[in-house]
Amino acid sequence: MKPRQRKQYFRNMKRSDDSEREKRRKRRRLIQELGEQRIPYLSPADPGFQELWDSSYAGLALRQSCALPDGLHERVQSALITLQRRGCLLRDLVRIRDRDVFTAVSRALVGKPGYTYRYLDTRLFTIPWHCEGEERQKDEKDKPCCDSDLRDACKALWELNQFFCSDVKQQTNARGVKRSRSDTENSEDTPGEGMCEESVKDRLLEKKQKQEKEEEEEEEEDSGQGCSHSSPPSSAPPPDVAGLVEFNVTLINYMDPTAMTQLKEEPYYGMGKMAVGWHHDENLVPLSPVAVYSYSCPVEPKKEGVTEKDGEGQSKEKEKLKETETEGEGTSKEEPKKEEGEGSEKEEVQKEKACWRVGLKVAWDIHTPGLALPLQSGDCYYMTDDLNRTHQHCVLAGDTARFSSTHRVVQCCTGTLDYIQKRCSEALENLHTDPEKTTKSLKSLLPNTLQHIEDIHNEVEFEWLRQYWFQGRRYARFCSWWTKPMEQMEKDWKEMERMTQLLLDVVEDENTVQENRREMADILLNALTDRQQHRQTWRDSEAVFYSVYNGRQPKPG
Repeated sequence: MKPRQRKQYFRNMKRSDDSEREKRRKRRRLIQELGEQRIPYLSPADPGFQELWDSSYAGLALRQSCALPDGLHERVQSALITLQRRGCLLRDLVRIRDRDVFTAVSRALVGKPGYTYRYLDTRLFTIPWHCEGEERQKDEKDKPCCDSDLRDACKALWELNQFFCSDVKQQTNARGVKRSRSDTENSEDTPGEGMCEESVKDRLLEKKQKQEKEEEEEEEEDSGQGCSHSSPPSSAPPPDVAGLVEFNVTLINYMDPTAMTQLKEEPYYGMGKMAVGWHHDENLVPLSPVAVYSYSCPVEPKKEGVTEKDGEGQSKEKEKLKETETEGEGTSKEEPKKEEGEGSEKEEVQKEKACWRVGLKVAWDIHTPGLALPLQSGDCYYMTDDLNRTHQHCVLAGDTARFSSTHRVVQCCTGTLDYIQKRCSEALENLHTDPEKTTKSLKSLLPNTLQHIEDIHNEVEFEWLRQYWFQGRRYARFCSWWTKPMEQMEKDWKEMERMTQLLLDVVEDENTVQENRREMADILLNALTDRQQHRQTWRDSEAVFYSVYNGRQPKPG
């Protein structure tokens, strides 16, 4: 039997065995090197905090709450509470290392109509954010797909998204101008004494990033069927990245530490309890920024007992450096305000740990100190340049419940409704219907054509329909946008099932030329074997969901 050619999206559904082995090898090496000692980390109250930020975390930027336009905080915070109270924020069953696990974080995807976001073998479907002038925000009956409260909430998030698109671009351009001036001034200096500190740091960063590029590859592998890549496989950044900032989705997360019963201690630096473990944000356009709005609510706005804990804080301590899923969190670069003369240093540390913080570290590095950045309610942070690729971040739990709106640039090459509808059309072009006899037949029996159709068949079933049937349709009770398109996709899938049966009939027909028959049989056998394996995996996942929770949304913690 000839080895079959697999489509890119199937190759990218899971990390390769080689990649997993390499990752485990790195973990063992770093854990052995670290031993029982803790790596130092710095907070704003520590000497050298800003210098460490500038030298090793230059892509991080903080925008304090006062930077947002008047009234935007109120609209965004009201929107987040509306989503939570309406039950729109749900926990996902994801797959980690061949195990089905519920996320501790509750989330929803809001963004451009027809977009999706794929993480940890789970596809999320957008609730349209009802931006001005957008046509595709109605259902098949030309009625709004959401009620007025939900539309207002999504529109507020779109307004925040517009602010981020503009502000991230301005911040990135300003930093680029500053960097260019520094390079110009330093070009006349002798290497060493006369060099500006920022220029030296930039060069050190460049060197370090180059050395770490290969190490980060496993985290950055293209996840194919998601709407974006986990990280940039290419060595060179795309041209004018700053000029192309257009966040197309936001992943909304809700976490309540009182409901998260198994928060783990951050194992390397002693930063405190982690709500989200160390990770890179996956499935994003290479080198694209991430912008995060953080809202700590004084009182948990309970409604549907949904939990949160981005990623999956289920790693054992010895499986350090396990990259969980995550919520994108952006960064910025203004040092937060420090309280002066308020109690002892110990009290300052305790006060700092009471608020939510984002922790950052250089990936696979136990020598560079970590960074812990406190986030006041309404603060935003951006992760720019290649920070998400070269560094990892975690979310350190505070004392109150917290929302985050994590705006990102997902790739639209394979993760939009338009894309998969075109794929369905491609497959169905090979189906001929006799108008008189109303019988169906295959137009072409060329091996390449048959293989292409079966690949599309599998993609439609496992990357879209089953994803929607299993978890995506939970959102249909408050947003009808996806209902009609998925019903049509199911009809197309049934036609593809019919096409597979027609191919089987041809293979079983003894009048078929023997050589062609064998080649078609190989294609069919491979497709059916693959399909059967994937269907069994989905049955197992569904069994986990329904046996434990009886078809209901899992309780917090």
